[in-house]
Amino acid sequence: MNRIRLNLFLLLITSLLSIGTLAKSTETKEWTFLLFLNGHNNLSPFGDTNLKDMEKSGSTDQVNLVVEWAKADSDMTNRLLIQKSTDSTKVTSPILMSLKDHDMGDYKNFVDFVKWGVDNFPAKHYFVAVWNHGSGWHLQSSDQMRISDISYDDVTGNSISTEQLGLAMTEIKQYIGRNVDIYGSDACLMQMLEVVTEMKHSVDYVVGSEETEPGEGWPYENFMKKWTNAPQSTPAEVAVLLSKEYLSAYSGGTYGTIDVTFSALDLSKLDSVIESSAAIANFIKTLDAPSIAKVRKALRSVQSYFFSDYKDFGDLMKIFESLRINKDNNLFAKAQADVNSLVLTVDSSDEYKRSTGVSVWVPSYSSSYMSRYKGLEFDKQTGWSQILELLPE
Repeated sequence: MNRIRLNLFLLLITSLLSIGTLAKSTETKEWTFLLFLNGHNNLSPFGDTNLKDMEKSGSTDQVNLVVEWAKADSDMTNRLLIQKSTDSTKVTSPILMSLKDHDMGDYKNFVDFVKWGVDNFPAKHYFVAVWNHGSGWHLQSSDQMRISDISYDDVTGNSISTEQLGLAMTEIKQYIGRNVDIYGSDACLMQMLEVVTEMKHSVDYVVGSEETEPGEGWPYENFMKKWTNAPQSTPAEVAVLLSKEYLSAYSGGTYGTIDVTFSALDLSKLDSVIESSAAIANFIKTLDAPSIAKVRKALRSVQSYFFSDYKDFGDLMKIFESLRINKDNNLFAKAQADVNSLVLTVDSSDEYKRSTGVSVWVPSYSSSYMSRYKGLEFDKQTGWSQILELLPE
């Protein structure tokens, strides 16, 4: 009996040492992917599927795949190093840390996870992503006082606002001492100027969708296989690869045929879009009543998304240009050129063929939360709300 207990004790110590080794890597690899997977809601089953898809490639000698994973049916949130597995029935990657009653709607916990990932899995490049529901910068229409932009936690009732997401990425940049290479939202409607401007000084590239995403989300199996097989890929190449694979997965690929759109943005080009937007806001506010009426009418034909007040920015500029309301014909053309420079790639099915890669808020109604909008960096830098206040009749 004593020998059996001794053997069991030694086995336990060996297992703990093995997990400790996995949790702390002193080797600096090419990439670390850090996924904040919030399954504290009805998307939870898709989280299991996505993780099993990631395990079909797993972490490699040059790419760490690291996940903080919350499930709807558990009060434990686990941090995993994704390892290759052939078991399609369950997630088999080792749990490196468990957190009880963890709030996935608290941006500070998101920051803590990324810092932990950076400490334990150092890399030359970091790709940080949030997995969950998303709604752009919007407030929930059913609860005007609740901000639910991304990472809804149905257990705590909390979520991460656009402003908090910006704070999180700024803090992460300060911690690693440089910009995050790629930020991504595996969530609906987040590819907005209002969202990405909050992280203009902390992130190099942003990937996401202007529209709602199907429940399956990103095509982790094919994307991870191609990425881990080409670990020397630049951040721009990785961002473009994901966008291309996303469209392929929903164009008769892994996830069937569903209308989608996805894009990758180069935030080093964002200042030009902000400057153009400011010039347009200043111009629109000088228009007479008949011209404003033309603008109101034209908005109905702009490419929009699940929320009809989310308008594709490039398409908006194209339609503004067609109105011939300005003497300076280069004003809207320049804005179109600037957004084309911002967008590395936009990959869309036919339903969204007019999407140019990034949306902007343009409501045709009087909004009860305009004051919050004026606190966003995009509006501070452009005065975009000057346009929005003219549009309601």
